[in-house]
Amino acid sequence: MDRLKGKVAMVVGAGSIGPGWGNGKATAVTFAREGAQVFCVDRNGAAAEETVKIITDEGGTATAFTADVSRAAEIEAMVGACLKAYGRIDVLDNNVGIAEMGSVVDVTEESWDRVFTVNLKSAYLAMKHVIPAMVKQGGGSIINISSIASIRHVGISYVSYNVSKAAMNQLTRSTAIEFAKNHVRVNAILPGLMKTPMVEHSAGLANSYAKGDVEAMWRARDAQVPMGHMGDAFDVANAALFLASDEAKYVTGIELVVDGGITCKAGA
Repeated sequence: MDRLKGKVAMVVGAGSIGPGWGNGKATAVTFAREGAQVFCVDRNGAAAEETVKIITDEGGTATAFTADVSRAAEIEAMVGACLKAYGRIDVLDNNVGIAEMGSVVDVTEESWDRVFTVNLKSAYLAMKHVIPAMVKQGGGSIINISSIASIRHVGISYVSYNVSKAAMNQLTRSTAIEFAKNHVRVNAILPGLMKTPMVEHSAGLANSYAKGDVEAMWRARDAQVPMGHMGDAFDVANAALFLASDEAKYVTGIELVVDGGITCKAGA
């Protein structure tokens, strides 16, 4: 307990798209349970407030903030509000992402731009505005939520998602090197096949796996994993907790795979 005591953590994408636990929601609550004051950001203000209520009902400290993190002005306002509320930002968890189906031939230019704006531009903008504060205060930890789809084909055609997350990996590595001297650590988590509300509510994924049958999709995804089952949001949250904590003080520029072994096996 108290692995993040005294720290302020900003979790971007701290709400959940539906009932249950998304990665950002689980991460925000996990950070709070370990002593952090958590600034919960989501485009859906009600979803951010729901996460804050869970935290405060457990005796933790949290603030909700509504922002579209693909917009620079809203990112700037988000960072300013967190600094005003808590005075510092020790941890930034970038947990925003969308997946739209299609190969390079099928995907529209509009869809391509939308995925890159949400998945990549949001992380760039958040780091752009948070890093100066971290440098000024003497350091911090940034965690970018990528995907194993950034390093291998997982049997689903969503090229814009794959490539945007691959770009996030390189953004993570480059930024880690450039700001290591300032004690700002930057790492990525690459979740594998997860059972989360985002996946459940993705009609494209359900159609790709099982012609729209969500239960059949769950079974198919379980079967892909050597451990025999998908991960859940707390698997990602606990990995983020390690990277956010001082236990990872000598860890920067890595891609932490959390996937039940799927990237170790041949085929999709």
